[in-house]
Amino acid sequence: MRRSKFVVLLAACGTLSVLAACGSMMAKNDMTFFVSSTGSGKGGDLGGIAGADQLCSSLASAAGSTGHTWRAYLSTVPARGAPGVNARDRIGPGPWRNAKGVVVAENVTELHGANNLGKQTALTEKGEVVNGRGDTPTMHDILTGSQPDGTSIKGAVDTTCGNWTKGGEGAAMVGHSDRTGLDESAPAKSWNSSHQSRGCDVASLKATGGDARIYCFAAN
Repeated sequence: MRRSKFVVLLAACGTLSVLAACGSMMAKNDMTFFVSSTGSGKGGDLGGIAGADQLCSSLASAAGSTGHTWRAYLSTVPARGAPGVNARDRIGPGPWRNAKGVVVAENVTELHGANNLGKQTALTEKGEVVNGRGDTPTMHDILTGSQPDGTSIKGAVDTTCGNWTKGGEGAAMVGHSDRTGLDESAPAKSWNSSHQSRGCDVASLKATGGDARIYCFAAN
């Protein structure tokens, strides 16, 4: 009698394990947004915007996400006759869900308005929380090169690490993935347009609270 109960219990545990694994797999396949768990290793030099897209795709694939076209949430400025690019225009229509299946925004308008982004929802492709203000080390500075509305920043000041090709001198506009900063001002709480980095090299990006991570969105 005891043996039969033990066998039933093992079967039940096995079923629960399979269900848990299936649930995790379904969440990853349904993931359409994440904060990259790593940068390119070259600071603000992401290999241009195409290299950043490839980073998003590689990380998503490694995490088990399939069937999506991934785009880095990055803006660029006009250069060498090529027009600039607005981050908001390259990420698709939404909705976007994190690795846990939680919707962070239904569409582009909501994303740049009353979205659901914060420390507990702006997760990596692995479903991990990104270190925020108060954590050691702080890694909440996410490269965007964008204004609050998701458009590129006009002017002569470098805000994109040379359109994401510089890993030394220069600067980039960053956002706070945890929506927390030094004060209660709008920039301090901005997920995509908080402040400029000190430089484009890894050390300078770390000094201002980041490590060259990017936001990744599924465009389809």
